[in-house]
Amino acid sequence: MRRTTLLAILAAALLLIGGGAWWLSQPSYDDKVNACAAALKDKPKNVKEKPGACGGVKEDDYDAMLMSHVIDELGWTDGDGNFDENKMIEDSLDQ
Repeated sequence: MRRTTLLAILAAALLLIGGGAWWLSQPSYDDKVNACAAALKDKPKNVKEKPGACGGVKEDDYDAMLMSHVIDELGWTDGDGNFDENKMIEDSLDQ
């Protein structure tokens, strides 16, 4: 009985260590978001599908990143990367 108990405790400890190592090796959510942002920048304009690197990003976060990317592509941001509604208005008046 002691040998069985010892083996069970050893197996549980190894499982915890292995699980912890696997969990620590996974990319953080920030890493996933950064990879998604890079994939959006590299995505050709005619491709409408969600990049594979964005698979682990929450839908609301992805939507916000996509809108930010589109607004930036349209030139509606200032030098600091903030939305500039005057540029948007100017763009709509030019057409």
